[in-house]
Amino acid sequence: MASSKEIRTKILSVQNTRKITKAMEMVAASKMRKAQERMRAARPYGDKVRIIAASLSQANSEYRHPFLAKVDKVSRAGMVVVTTDKGLCGGLNTNVLRLALNRIKEWDAAGVKDIRVTCLGNKGLGFMQRLGARVLSKLTGLGDTPHLEKLIGPIKVLLDAFSAGEIDVVYLAYTRFINTMKQEPVLEQLLPLTSDRLTKKEDEHGWDYLYEPDAQAVIDELLVRYVEALVYQSVAENMASEQSARMVAMKAASDNAATVIKDLQLVYNKTRQAAITKELAEIVGGAAAV
Repeated sequence: MASSKEIRTKILSVQNTRKITKAMEMVAASKMRKAQERMRAARPYGDKVRIIAASLSQANSEYRHPFLAKVDKVSRAGMVVVTTDKGLCGGLNTNVLRLALNRIKEWDAAGVKDIRVTCLGNKGLGFMQRLGARVLSKLTGLGDTPHLEKLIGPIKVLLDAFSAGEIDVVYLAYTRFINTMKQEPVLEQLLPLTSDRLTKKEDEHGWDYLYEPDAQAVIDELLVRYVEALVYQSVAENMASEQSARMVAMKAASDNAATVIKDLQLVYNKTRQAAITKELAEIVGGAAAV
């Protein structure tokens, strides 16, 4: 059995750890609220761009943008993997990377040998490098606020490869924010744009648009902006999920530390009581011998 001094030292160590996890929990809770506000603020823009893009794609049936072209057989694939830069957020990154890995294995089994990856976040980058995947572009150090101007560069590399016909399909892997206690890993097709993404919502006013300079130029620009908005929204969702998962993980760590401290305190009291009883027995035994 450990001595009283060793147990006391361990209790102090766990107490210091609990202070750190409690502070990290409070910081994550504060950042989580801001991240949720940014995530919700980005949704109306993406919805409006999608409605206009749907209207444009249906209005001009003669021109088909490369982002709307359907592919019968996939021989070359791309993937955008959105993860966090830091850990201590439970199984958030593990779950989304497992989805990405399963899809890569499916492509390998189907004979897809050219797989290109864009990594947004340090955890995903490290995983893909260990996996030996072909990392086409990357972005780390995202911080607590997503910036579209930083995301455009890495994403454009993959979009240009798709437009040039070097990639047949592009998938997007990220963690969708459901609520504070639940975050859902998602792997969805980014390009070519699926029909459900460009389904036009029913509008009672029946808006029509005038295109300047022409519909084709507007479609070319608008669809790129729409895809960038999808990636931005996924990063914003992932950041909100990160802070929520970190807050829950740090709360669990703080609760576990409190339980460990309680158990150690009980062991310390028993050890101290045993030592006192032993000393009393020795004194009584010595007195009896005299």
